[in-house]
Amino acid sequence: MPGCAVSPRAETPQVGGEQQQARDTVIVGFTVYAPPGSDWRTTDQVRIRGELCEITGEPGDWGRNPFTGTRGPVQFAADRVTG
Repeated sequence: MPGCAVSPRAETPQVGGEQQQARDTVIVGFTVYAPPGSDWRTTDQVRIRGELCEITGEPGDWGRNPFTGTRGPVQFAADRVTG
């Protein structure tokens, strides 16, 4: 869908934990900001930067800005499909 903004979603692994291998953060998926009014469901799959991803969690509609009245984006998390 055109008009989406995508950012990497990172988490900081526990110091000394099994995920930490001389790095500070691990990319665990993407946060997507889709155009206002777009319809996304937790059962949908999306292709982000060539990778097939599943929507995880419930997409959130930012609603209307109380100061300007303009609609905000629909935000959702997406993780790479594995297996």
